[in-house]
Amino acid sequence: MAIQTEPTILVTVAKVVGSAPRESGAKMLVTQDQCFDTIGGGHLEMRAIEIAREMLALPVDTLASQRHLERFSLGPGLGQCCGGAMHLAFERIDQHNQDYISCLNLRQQCGQDTWRVIALDQQFDATLYDASGNRLTGPDADAQAHVVSQIDGSHTCQIILDHTAQRWLLDPCLAHKPHLMLFGAGHVGTAIVRAMGELPCQITWIDEREDMFPSVLPSNVRTEATDTPEALIASAPPGVTFLVLTHSHALDQTLAEHILRRDDFTWFGLIGSKTKRMQFEHRLSERGTPVQALTRMVCPIGVPGIYGKEPAVIAASVAAQLLQVWEAARQNNPPISS
Repeated sequence: MAIQTEPTILVTVAKVVGSAPRESGAKMLVTQDQCFDTIGGGHLEMRAIEIAREMLALPVDTLASQRHLERFSLGPGLGQCCGGAMHLAFERIDQHNQDYISCLNLRQQCGQDTWRVIALDQQFDATLYDASGNRLTGPDADAQAHVVSQIDGSHTCQIILDHTAQRWLLDPCLAHKPHLMLFGAGHVGTAIVRAMGELPCQITWIDEREDMFPSVLPSNVRTEATDTPEALIASAPPGVTFLVLTHSHALDQTLAEHILRRDDFTWFGLIGSKTKRMQFEHRLSERGTPVQALTRMVCPIGVPGIYGKEPAVIAASVAAQLLQVWEAARQNNPPISS
């Protein structure tokens, strides 16, 4: 979630009934002059922006300027063809909220899941909790106990009533699970990072040449400048995705050998032609890599049918391929819902 220096309304899709343009938990930020992200576009989004800016115009000491929850019928109410309904929660974000926003962003960058609890009928600040229900920041209201008890296994937004019929939003802010370890900061590596900077993943970008990394990075990217990149392969968590495209074929081969020693990665891609693949298969086989392991090396990389060699074209093709890989992995290992 971006930190804003001016008063902002955070719009969250709190609940979805039937067909809708976005899923529960989708968000957008609205200021007096700008909007960031989307809750689905069309008439729904236009109306949400109007409500948000009406809230920004109200005196800040009123509940109406701080919280709002509204149900929208997408068919007859807004003339959209989805036909379902969406409940939108509106929440004012000011300078005094920035500490919790910073905490939330840091946890997401570290791959840690966080749950926001927001009082919809009171002016309490949001409270953050971890997966065990431990409070991280924000007020510790007694009325939140029932809401916090719902955290275990919750992966979708919920509107929850407490014992006094006050409404609370339980908003899971789950870290992006796909983790790409990208070796190589040349033209193609840079283009891939640029293409994937807003995609739902974490990227560890690795090269021994620290000056190759740009000064400004997407929020989902962290860099590692190291002369021993194979050590990062050994310490990588299970389920990681590897992509190797360094400036050196010898280094590519070393990294491939270390990657193929593992059997717990999601996917391994190596930039190169079919000829490079054949050469690497022969060399790695001579060095003891089992044939079965070699079948897990994807080379060439990219979506079949896209043949352009420009870095931006390769990046678009690889980004689409990785989204397919991660979606297949997610379908095979869906999150457990309450």
